[in-house]
Amino acid sequence: MRKEIGIGLLGFGIVGSGVAKILHNHRDDLQHKLGVPVRIKRVLIKNKEKERKTELPKEAFTDQLDDLLNDEAIDIIVEVFGGTDDAKTAIERSLKAGKGVVTANKDVMAVYGKELLALADENSCDLFYEASVGGGIPLIRTLEDGLASDRISSLLGIVNGTTNFILTKMKEEKKTYEDALAEATALGYAEADPSADVDGIDAARKMAILASLSFSSEVHLDDVFVRGMSVIEDGDMELAEQFGYTIKMAGSAKKDENGIEVAVEPVFVKNEHPLASVNNEFNAVYVYGDAVGETMFYGPGAGSLPTATSVTSDIVAACRNLLLGVNGKRIHSFQYERKVKSDDQKFASYFHRISVQDEVGVLSRLSSIYSHNKASLATVIQHADPKREDADLIFITHAISRDQHLKVIEELKVAPEVNCVLSHYRVEGD
Repeated sequence: MRKEIGIGLLGFGIVGSGVAKILHNHRDDLQHKLGVPVRIKRVLIKNKEKERKTELPKEAFTDQLDDLLNDEAIDIIVEVFGGTDDAKTAIERSLKAGKGVVTANKDVMAVYGKELLALADENSCDLFYEASVGGGIPLIRTLEDGLASDRISSLLGIVNGTTNFILTKMKEEKKTYEDALAEATALGYAEADPSADVDGIDAARKMAILASLSFSSEVHLDDVFVRGMSVIEDGDMELAEQFGYTIKMAGSAKKDENGIEVAVEPVFVKNEHPLASVNNEFNAVYVYGDAVGETMFYGPGAGSLPTATSVTSDIVAACRNLLLGVNGKRIHSFQYERKVKSDDQKFASYFHRISVQDEVGVLSRLSSIYSHNKASLATVIQHADPKREDADLIFITHAISRDQHLKVIEELKVAPEVNCVLSHYRVEGD
């Protein structure tokens, strides 16, 4: 009978200190639920001399990973120091040492998840990664357990709190992108270098993880189509609102008989869709299952304690498995072979905004571009200003393939009547 469960913590930044705080403040609740105390034994940090406000004794901190791996009192390693190469190595060494691992590292799991989960199986260890997606939303465990009996056909979600905060401020307070980003940075929602967020890379990593798990098929990061926020032009948000949409930086994943498609990009979401009302730093993921139908999971997508809560829930799950003697018994192999759709198999409606010369016959000539690409139009509107020599044409298509969409855009760009293609977006929620 175990007298306690020992934790080795890799990293003591925002999330790591949050995990330590929860384990300390909720220690009585955790002991009641598990039957034994859970204690942090050692913490791996880079600077041992740095002053830290914590209940942990100074001697618990070390700058040597071996101090944790060789400590028989440590049962579970919790990796929250981020990065890729060092984190991957630490997870590998921990699993080979026979210690279960909890990680919040989306970068590692998106790229190396398959091999790390296989290594966990080989060494009869648990590898949990709930906090790698969705901050405080218990999404991964829901997909693995709560919806295990169902077959997921698609996901649509806001999985990056930084971009959602920026878009909310731009829409509701009419702030510029630069001012909204500055506010997000000041509040701690955006990093000093926000490129991973605003370019869609952070969300793409999360969607690769979710798609692999939901469809039981390997999805590579390179399989995710990515467009960043920089494609949003002045006036687009107002136009979206005029047509009954909201622009959201959304991740989508779909699977059918032709394969899997995954994308992260700004999209037009119908105002009636639940995702349209998800604002500020909050995340939400809409899940479509063959049996359950439509469900949505909502909560804070970033921050110390929300993310630390997900990490700690994984610690509790790993502790329970240890106490029951079933750690490392979960099967992590994929059921289906990797099969990714080509652009001619991906269908959606599209919004096109085009600046044209304001003269007779332009609309007819441009409509012919859609016709010979077999792209059916649902809406055609011209925005003209008597004081200007140009006008904006708005086209919203019926469902067409991404291949058709791209061909239409390329032909519009070189049409003599077109000044420029101002913007284009996929439409969701119709």
